[in-house]
Amino acid sequence: MESEFLPPEVVDEMVEVRRDLHQHPELSWTEHRTAQALRARLAAMGLSPRPIAETGLVVDLPGRVDGPRVALRADTDALPIQEETGLPFASVHEGVMHACGHDGHSAMLIGATRLLLADPPALPVRLIWQPAEEKGAGAHRCVEEGALDGVAMIFGGHVDRHYPPGVLVVSEGPVNASTDQFYIDITGQQGHGARPHESLDAIVVGSLLVTALQTIVSREVDPAHPSVVSVGSFHAGHAHNVIAGRAQLAGTIRAQHAAVREHLVASIQRVGAAIGQLHGARVDVDVQRGTPPLINQPGPTALARAAAAQVVGEDRVVGLRTANMGGEDFAYYLQEIDGCYIRYGARVTGREGYPAHSSRFDFDETALRTGAAWLHRVAHVASAHLLEADRG
Repeated sequence: MESEFLPPEVVDEMVEVRRDLHQHPELSWTEHRTAQALRARLAAMGLSPRPIAETGLVVDLPGRVDGPRVALRADTDALPIQEETGLPFASVHEGVMHACGHDGHSAMLIGATRLLLADPPALPVRLIWQPAEEKGAGAHRCVEEGALDGVAMIFGGHVDRHYPPGVLVVSEGPVNASTDQFYIDITGQQGHGARPHESLDAIVVGSLLVTALQTIVSREVDPAHPSVVSVGSFHAGHAHNVIAGRAQLAGTIRAQHAAVREHLVASIQRVGAAIGQLHGARVDVDVQRGTPPLINQPGPTALARAAAAQVVGEDRVVGLRTANMGGEDFAYYLQEIDGCYIRYGARVTGREGYPAHSSRFDFDETALRTGAAWLHRVAHVASAHLLEADRG
């Protein structure tokens, strides 16, 4: 398989890049050293990357002929987490850690760059190192600044501890959920705890809201469509004998289908208004939109699967086992053009219980080989497909 025959110097460089970035993580919109380190690697290859979205990089590689581009994307930002892995290359920055594998994704794309320069596909390739994925905003900013200009298809992926190294996870349809947030302010009437009839208890109203919100998914949404409404924060009151006149709730809304997403938003607003009216309280609901659902289209997914089979073999290409309700701003690219987002098996034996965004998260570095090989191969497969379609 292709991933078994990567030049040793490419593998070594990817490990170096991954460990360097892991040791020096940077939060969203502050990835200045990260961009500098990646730019130095690309300059050593004779490339001149241009900045995008403040702290991102874009570079175009020529194909054998001119035409529409295939884009490959990696993300670069870290998380506000104190690392507890004990790795010899652990973060040197207090409270900042690469706890989601973006250091690996960036390294994979460096390796893929080496492979593409040595073996260019038919059509040009655009490489995107994108900042601020964890904020759900980097991809949107890249789109606004022209990252997809002249691009016909885009591909990317994410390390995944649920699957062993050497496995590629390729699924058609929804693979990540939307990530909207809601904030509910409740205004009642503060009063003495001994005289509740003189007050309007915001805690009671908020408690009813928390309970009612849980019925939206369980009673209004088709069970075949995974979705979530979770209240993560409830703040009210300050003394044991004072009835709270104000309360604030905050939570997250997750959906894998656009229609379900809109239904959840409308239902939260409806429930908030109804419970406020029922108890005579003022209830203000503010829904802030996050990333849309990430949905892989059939055509690009077939190309991604074909490339994956060439890299790891048919028997090691699998589909998602369960719905993934996490968000991924790669979805913004797929709102504009065709593309596919996959998963790289990267389980570390003994660390299976440490998920992404955990202080002990790590991934098997052999996934770097698989990821780079797939990015290289999918650029070839998609390029050939686009060229054939253009000639047809």
